[in-house]
Amino acid sequence: VQLQASGGGLVQAGGSLRPSCVASTPIFSFVHMGWYRQAPGKERELVAEVATGGSPNYADSVKGRFTVSGDNTKNTAYLQMSSLKPEDTGVYYCYGSTRFQVYWGQGTLVTVSS
Repeated sequence: VQLQASGGGLVQAGGSLRPSCVASTPIFSFVHMGWYRQAPGKERELVAEVATGGSPNYADSVKGRFTVSGDNTKNTAYLQMSSLKPEDTGVYYCYGSTRFQVYWGQGTLVTVSS
């Protein structure tokens, strides 16, 4: 199983980005899918995740600004990010987990300028 993340970039504060994560397998085969991020000098932290058939769970810092979604026809998960802040800067990693293993994408860099 492979996950390919893309869609990061440089954006001004207040702007929007929508990273995507393309899986080599149907995304409904995952028990969980989601996004983590790692800011420079900090540990990786959960941004958003969703269990198959469940409601999304968001970090407090992104609630109301970020939305996670998926398109089963494209085997793709998305992270719609709006009202971006400089503190949202970091490498964003998508993941998908089954009962037995967690798969990670390679990360996509998001830089928010003030």
